[in-house]
Formats: sequence, structure tokens, C-alpha cells
Amino acid sequence: MQATRILPDLQCSLVCEEVRQEANGNLFLIGVINAIRVPQLPVVVGRLCLFNRWTAGIGQFNESTRLIAPDQTTVVSKGEMKFELRDPAHSATGVMVFGQVKLETAGTYYIEVLVDDVMKLRYPLVVVHAPAPGQSTTERPPA
Repeated sequence: MQATRILPDLQCSLVCEEVRQEANGNLFLIGVINAIRVPQLPVVVGRLCLFNRWTAGIGQFNESTRLIAPDQTTVVSKGEMKFELRDPAHSATGVMVFGQVKLETAGTYYIEVLVDDVMKLRYPLVVVHAPAPGQSTTERPPA
């Protein structure tokens, strides 16, 4: 009996500044992000790329990705894309680009990656308020 559908495994998920493709077809990731450090909040991040690689599945699937705020309920950004795996030995790579992402506060945000509404991975993305040298983090009282 031949399997007609096997839910895939998420091989990796990385947040980065940019994903580019070389002439030979290989992808390279630029600026893999461990944390986002910003001099002020709120801030609008022009572009966040989410690189996901799927493998070991058979069938057509719908990938959903979400960036969740520190309150763990507010969806800051989300996206969906379809992909297909015809053989478990194959892989499918998706790059989701979140543009103009407004980060209201410092704290731990979460990236959620789902396939066909099944959560495959949830991991933290920390936003740190790091004022520039000499910049005050408190307001001055009026004179």
C-alpha cells in the first residue's frame, strides 16, 4: 500500500534579515537574528524574513506562520503559503517576508509555525530596548 499523505517534519526555522538565491539555485541567509535590539519603542521593523524547510512528507500542505506579541495573544504579523512534497526524501523551502512589523514593547515575542493547522514549532524572539549611548531611558520632568 502506497501512502498518499504524510504530514511533513519541520527541518528548521530561522528568523533573518534577508534570504537571497545564488545563480546555482542555493539560498543563503543574511543576518540570522538572535534578538532584536532597538534604541526606542515602539519601532517599525522594515523587514523580517522567516526561513522554513520542510521534509519527510507526502502531499499538498498549507504553512501558517505568526509573530505573537509578549501578551501571547496579539498576532503582530502572519502569513500563509502552500507547498507540496511528492516524495519523503524531498524538501520544500519557504521564505515568509513580514514587512513593516510594528513592535510596541520590549519583551519576548514568539514565532509559531504550523502546517495544516498543526503546531510544529513555537520559539521565542526577544526584543530588547537598548538606548544609544548618552540617550536617557527616563523622561525628564518639565522645567
